[in-house]
Amino acid sequence: MGAVGSYRRAVALSNMKSSARGVIAIIPARFASTRLPGKPLLEIAGKPMLLHVIERTARSATVTRVVVATDDERIVEVVRSAGHEAWLTSSEHRNGTERLAEVARSVNEEIVVNVQSDEPMIDGTTIDAAVKPLLEDGSLMMSTIAEPLERPGDALDPGVVKVVIDNAGNALYFSRAPIPFPRDEATQHGTIRAAMEARHDVDPMFLKHTGLYAYRREFLLKYSLLTPTPLESRESLEQLRALEHGYQIRVVRVMSSSIGVDTPEDLDRVRRLMAGN
Repeated sequence: MGAVGSYRRAVALSNMKSSARGVIAIIPARFASTRLPGKPLLEIAGKPMLLHVIERTARSATVTRVVVATDDERIVEVVRSAGHEAWLTSSEHRNGTERLAEVARSVNEEIVVNVQSDEPMIDGTTIDAAVKPLLEDGSLMMSTIAEPLERPGDALDPGVVKVVIDNAGNALYFSRAPIPFPRDEATQHGTIRAAMEARHDVDPMFLKHTGLYAYRREFLLKYSLLTPTPLESRESLEQLRALEHGYQIRVVRVMSSSIGVDTPEDLDRVRRLMAGN
């Protein structure tokens, strides 16, 4: 890209940021992890994973501020030493949404984005895609991201959350089960597992939900206080609380694949990918 192209891109990014009416990205980060203790500070490509997340989030064209919310002094020290903003929050929060809300109560930005601390390859354009509906439609309160499944077996993996959406792009349901259920294929092969194992492509109806959310600040504060719901408890999916209470969640489809670091195998994969990059 030449000097003129670089200048035009800089102007475009500046215009997007100025039109965002204040978008804060908050990254909830806990030190404790059953499978990967100290996960946010594990080293990838020469620096803690959390710093990769911060730096990539800051590349978003719509985000005007990035904050890490944590209950651990070690994380605060690493983040602040690198020149970024970190808030020490309560250790009593039951989930990332409550931690997010604690920070949101004390900021002025209109839109709050929840970025996961274990996605060191998050793309700024993916964040922009989640924020865009809230910038364009003042009636929307919450949005999130979905992407195509990579492998047929992911439909059966309870660790991969699936989502189905309506014609307007709003979520109908989120589940750890394979939704929508491929009735004809399951009938043909005897079971859904046999059907998934028999095909080499991925049913385009399957969409993987990624844990990136954008909220209007006032809705986030209300949402964090809503009573937990039966489906939320059954699926162990907090976003179902919003649907069960009657709120819409706009789902934006993106093509970029997210990689969350939940296991040692995930960590090795991301390290290889980032070393290659």
